Amino acid sequence: LEAGHQAALPETPAKKEEPGKKEPEKEARKVEIPEGCVSIDEFFRCKLRVAKVLSCEAVRKSEKLLKFELDLGTERRTILSGIHKFYEPEQLIGRNLVIIANLPPRRMMGIESNGMILSAVEEREDGSETLRVLTVDGDIAPGSEVG
Repeated sequence: LEAGHQAALPETPAKKEEPGKKEPEKEARKVEIPEGCVSIDEFFRCKLRVAKVLSCEAVRKSEKLLKFELDLGTERRTILSGIHKFYEPEQLIGRNLVIIANLPPRRMMGIESNGMILSAVEEREDGSETLRVLTVDGDIAPGSEVG
């Protein structure tokens, strides 16, 4: 071949799909969804955000509730959480927690809560429970998306 001359590639015939026979790729994508599962679209409707704890205090007349003042980057908000059995308020100040930011407001003990702090709960062999809030490791800006 001379320099600058291109060789013609042989044409490959188009694949014909036999009736009733599906491509393995398409067949592999079709999965039976178990009952109770949510779609990825439903999951992403929940706006998970990083929130920095500015202050935290026990709610008067409540054994369970803690009142959090949180920084979400573009706004501050109050969230109540029933985790006082597992944490003293001062343990949580300054931490970056994961919250659901787009839940409708809910009043508890006369205080409006605007979101939910996510946590993991484990039942121990002796029947007791332990709970840990979900935190973000390292330096990340309040309001950052989680997902």
